Amino acid sequence: MTAGFQVGVISSLALSVASSVAIVICNKALISTLGFPFATTLTSWHLMVTFCTLHVAQRLHFFEPKAIDGQTVILFGLLNGTSIGLLNLSLGFNSIGFYQMTKLAIIPFTVLLETIFLKKRFSESIKLSLLVLLLGVGIASVTDLKLNMLGSILSGLAIATTCVGQIKRLKVSSTQLLYQSAPYQAAILFATGPFVDQLLTNRSVFAHKYSAPVLGFIILSCLIAVSVNFSTFLVIGTTSPVTYQVLGHLKTCLVLSFGYTLLHDPFTLRNILGILIAIFGMALYSYFSVKESKKKSTNDALPVSQMPDKEAEPLLATKDNNDTKKANGLSHD
Repeated sequence: MTAGFQVGVISSLALSVASSVAIVICNKALISTLGFPFATTLTSWHLMVTFCTLHVAQRLHFFEPKAIDGQTVILFGLLNGTSIGLLNLSLGFNSIGFYQMTKLAIIPFTVLLETIFLKKRFSESIKLSLLVLLLGVGIASVTDLKLNMLGSILSGLAIATTCVGQIKRLKVSSTQLLYQSAPYQAAILFATGPFVDQLLTNRSVFAHKYSAPVLGFIILSCLIAVSVNFSTFLVIGTTSPVTYQVLGHLKTCLVLSFGYTLLHDPFTLRNILGILIAIFGMALYSYFSVKESKKKSTNDALPVSQMPDKEAEPLLATKDNNDTKKANGLSHD
């Protein structure tokens, strides 16, 4: 693993964490303080602003557009747009606790799909660290687990579309994939967002009074979203879908901590214990991932005669120039 690649991965992870925590704080102020509850519609605006920003960047020759199979891009964009809508519906029709369980379930299902369809191997150490992580986040964030049939179906569909969208492999860079798929993701949310939001809030986004503070926070949220969306694709493209989900739970812990520190949200001993366990799980995950990645690099440098007969593919594998150009999917906070 080259030093340049390591710096790129660390930078993308840091950008993802910083921008995601920033947008959560911004959206919390927009939704809770200013009374703008239309999350799905807001996400569609995020994606359209992201596309427009990347289009300007492309026109200024920061990157060159490459041809991708149109049907594949459309399917990919619609799949990820549907995933965002279903996650919002899942939150609307389930308890907070069950919604958090839905988000937690994405990691094991992603591991399962990658194992079955991509033939990827996860060591027992990686599986143990993920189990510790999920246990910690569950303790910190899951409260009640009220079940209902419609909510359960929506959660199942949200898990399926999220996992499939994130493991989809296309041989293009993160920027290319985001640039070409964002219009389709925005389109499906433009079309369905107002109806989803009205179903969840009993209010119309078209009848809302847009004061100057509301407009200001919407603009700020859209600008931060450019960084969120770009870093999401970058993280999945340079690491893996599972690593992205692990990062997402780190954000959950940070949001809980910031909520207590800055916004004075309720915080209990259970929250603190869960966050500490989750951080320990993330530390284990990082340690084993780096350890296995170094082992992979060493094995790659050995002569063929000295290579082991069977080699478990680490989660954060050494990537050559072609592999680092792979991007796999989107997810939003």
